[in-house]
Formats: sequence, structure tokens, C-alpha cells
Amino acid sequence: MTAVTTEVGTLIGRSVRHTVRSIDATIVAIVLPVLILLTFVYVFGGAMQTGTEYLTYVVPGIIVLCAAHGSAMTATSVNHDLTTGMIDRIRSLPVVGASLLVGHVVASVLRNLVSTAVVVAVAVLIGFRPVATPVGWVLAAALLALFMAAFSAVSAAWGLLVRGPEAAGAISFVLLFLPYVSSAFVPPETMPAVLRGFAEGQPTTPVVETLRALLLGQPVGGAAVPAVLWCTGLLVAGIAASGWLFRRRTS
Repeated sequence: MTAVTTEVGTLIGRSVRHTVRSIDATIVAIVLPVLILLTFVYVFGGAMQTGTEYLTYVVPGIIVLCAAHGSAMTATSVNHDLTTGMIDRIRSLPVVGASLLVGHVVASVLRNLVSTAVVVAVAVLIGFRPVATPVGWVLAAALLALFMAAFSAVSAAWGLLVRGPEAAGAISFVLLFLPYVSSAFVPPETMPAVLRGFAEGQPTTPVVETLRALLLGQPVGGAAVPAVLWCTGLLVAGIAASGWLFRRRTS
């Protein structure tokens, strides 16, 4: 058990170092969500009717968008290790092969938590005023970490499934699309019936609603249970698919 823990820690450190050294990817992971935040607040915010100040409404959605975008990067990093022979090199050593995938997912969560903190800091600078209790902050961080782990695990599975980094990067369009068709930027009831049904039934909406309630000190209501169930289900599915694909691609 100690050996496995050491292996996972080493591979997490490797993935984190790769992130730090990839300046362009780090800038995109942090700057893109901030630019989206500023665009929606200052360009579209005046036309949005959400029943509250738009900055207050949209920040939780931007946080989830940031988490989804950052998690999608896991697919590219996993596929890069697969196609460049890094995974074969790891398997030639007395190391549990799945430790590499765990390292990618955990590093993704850590990277995304940092970029999320930057987004929240910028939001506070332009007027966002969360009133969450200490417990609310802890629960919000825990939900975000679970969401990031789930989407990172799904992204890792996609990275193992496809043949090249270009195809691996395609998952970012899917994960970025989900927050847009949710309650992240506008209430679902303002959408056409078909889109409203999709927005209310997909995973990011209950996550956004729960995060919004926690940060604004409001009752969580019925969104928390679907949010946790969605994230847990996606995490389990992503882990199972990644394990099966890893064995298939490296056998």
C-alpha cells in the first residue's frame, strides 16, 4: 500500500510539473474563464433578466465552466502519454499502470482548483459578494472537487479511446457545451421547451444550482442530491471505462 501511494504521489507530481511548465496551457486554463466572466458581465449582463444582479447569478456558472474546461485537458495529456510511449515505459517498471491515470486526474483537480480560485478572486474584485458560511465554502469546494474528478475521469477515458491528441481535444467542446445549455448563464425556463428539458436533465445544472445556493447562503433545496449522484455516477463510469480501455490499449 505504501509503495502504491508513493507511486501515485510521484506521478501526481509529474503531472503537476508538466502543467507548470506548459505556460500556454496554464494561461488558457486561467485566462479563458476570466475573459468569459468579463464578457458575460460587461457585454451581455445588461440584457440578461435573471431576477437578481447578473454578476451574482453568473459567477457560479463561470466556476463550473472553468472546472469543465480544465477537466477536458486531461484527455489530451493522457493521450499524449499513450501515443508517445510514456505509458509503455511506465508499464516496463515495477509500477501499477493505473497510477499514471490517477496522477493525471488528481493533478487535473489541483490545477482546476487553482484556476477556480483565480476566477473567484477576479469576481470579487469586480463586485461579487458571496455570503457563504465556512461550512458552505467547504461543501462548495468538495462539490467542485467531485465534479472536477468526475469530468477528469471521463476525459481520461476519452483520451485512451481515441488515436491522437487532436481527437482527444474534441471532448473539450462537449464539456464546454454543457454549462452553456444549463442554468449557468440564464434560467432554463427562458429556453424553448426542448432545450429546457435538456438543461434541467443534464449534470451541470444541479451542480450550478447547488454551488449558487452555497455561495449565496440560500437553501440548497433539491439540487444537491442530483448533483452528487451525477458526479458520483460519472466518476465511477469514468474510472471503470478508463481501467478497461487502459488494459485494452496496453495489452
